[in-house]
This record gives sequence, structure tokens and C-alpha cells, in this order.
Amino acid sequence: MGALGIAGWLGWCAWRGWGLLAALGPVLTLLGLNALALGLEQALAVGVHGHDPAPPPRSLQRVQAWWRETLASGRAFGWAMPFASQRWPDRLEGADGPDQGGRGVLLVHGYLCNRGFWNRWYPRLQAQGIPFVGVSLEPVFGSIDDYTDQIDAALVQLQRATGQAPLVVCHSMGGLVLRAWRRSRLQRGETAAVTDARIHHVLTLGTPHRGTWLARFGQQMNAVQMRRDSLWLQGLMQSESAAWRACFTCVWSDCDNVVFPPCCGVLEGAASVHRPGRGHQDLLDDPAVFVLALALRQGA
Repeated sequence: MGALGIAGWLGWCAWRGWGLLAALGPVLTLLGLNALALGLEQALAVGVHGHDPAPPPRSLQRVQAWWRETLASGRAFGWAMPFASQRWPDRLEGADGPDQGGRGVLLVHGYLCNRGFWNRWYPRLQAQGIPFVGVSLEPVFGSIDDYTDQIDAALVQLQRATGQAPLVVCHSMGGLVLRAWRRSRLQRGETAAVTDARIHHVLTLGTPHRGTWLARFGQQMNAVQMRRDSLWLQGLMQSESAAWRACFTCVWSDCDNVVFPPCCGVLEGAASVHRPGRGHQDLLDDPAVFVLALALRQGA
């Protein structure tokens, strides 16, 4: 239930003369179910951690990650994505910020999301004078390979506007979409050198590069593709070169409630950045992650 939905429900209850408790009951129930589901995910992550190379986080870190993730998911799914996905339109020219244009940034969301997921980043990029494009991958359910043309169009947009290969920042499934994009270009006859030159660098946040244990509960094609050791993931890895994977920086967390065990969030041959105590969506709110994105954009 989004913020407008909640306001409408409370207004209707007031018009009907219902008491405050009756009005708030369904709202609190939905919020409680969301918190419960996120808590269950953290519990599953604890059980699956096993012999993962990353040391298990402390219980307090898990609780703090659960709370921040509850707030982040409520904001994203309750308002930003259903009601404000166009609040910040794409910007292909620089603003009056310190960079005044230059290299653009492509933002690619993950599973069950849209471009509104990045709403907390758009104004910050605009304030820096950085061109950006945020895609909404459609259809929501389907093969990850079906999204590659949308990625290609966005890359062309930014390249034409800035004259430079963009930085690509991907959350969750978005990182797999970007990897699938490269494979699709090679399958269409584009050389690896040409394709790789179209990307400055790739920053992934909580991407299940090696799949995730949680995906076993999803029956849609894109969820099945994200299962541990899926044939789709194996084929994707086989299509990639070491040089391509070296263009990635993978941010992962020991408290990720969607991508676990933690080793799943790192691509072999890529740079790895551990942000402890962060939930899956909460990675986006980590100030250090945004600073890292700016640094990668400026890097050679």
C-alpha cells in the first residue's frame, strides 16, 4: 500500500466515521507483514551462510540491517516505484553542478522494480551536473535476455549525448541484465573490443552473480535464471572474458537478505567491495556506495 493509498484509506475511514484503530489496522497489518517477511529472509540467510568465506555478521548487525531494510523497502515499494517513478526524468545534459556534464551514468534496477528505485540518486547526480538515464525493464516477468535491447538503447542515448562511454550502476538482477547485454551484442556479430569499449565501468550492488539460494522460490523465468548454478548463469560465465569481468566492481553485504550466501554477490575476476551490515535495498542508501560510484566515473 503506497502513501497515497494509505492517505486515501484513512480519509475514507474518517468520512465513514470509523475509529482510528479500525482505520490503522489494515495499514499496520501490511507494514507488519512486510517487516515479518524481511525478518524471515534474514533468518534464512543465517541458516544458509554455512561455510561461506565471509565471517557471519553479529546478531545486532542483522537486526539493524532488518530495520533499515524495512524502511528502505517501504519507501521504495510504497511510494517511489508505484507513484513517483517519473519524478526525476532522464537528464542527458549537465546541470550547473561541479562536473557540468561529462561522462553519463546508466542506472539499472533489479527484479520487480522500476526506475523509481533510484529516486534517491537522481537529485544527487543532477546536483553534481552528471547526465543520467534510468531504465524501467519490461516486462516484469520474462527472460533476463529480453531486457538487453533496452540497455543498448540507453547506452546509445548516453554515448551520443556525452561522447563518452558511461558508467553503469546496477542493483541486484540489473547486473545480470548488463552481463546478458554484452553476450547479446557478441551473438549479433559485434566484436568484444567494440562492445567492451561502450562501457566505462560497471558497479553492481547486491547482484546475484552466482545466483542466490532465495531464487528457488521464484517460478518466473528471470527468477529461475537467478537460481544457484543455473544453466543460464553457467552459460553467461562461459561467454565472458577475464578482461570484461575486470571492468566490474561488485558491492556486497554479509547482511544481504536477498542475495545469499554472501559469495554469490561477487563476480569472479572483478573487484570486490564489502559493505557490512547492509540489507539488499539498503545498499543504495549507503553513502560510501554513492561516493564509490562518483570515483569510478572519474577513474581512467
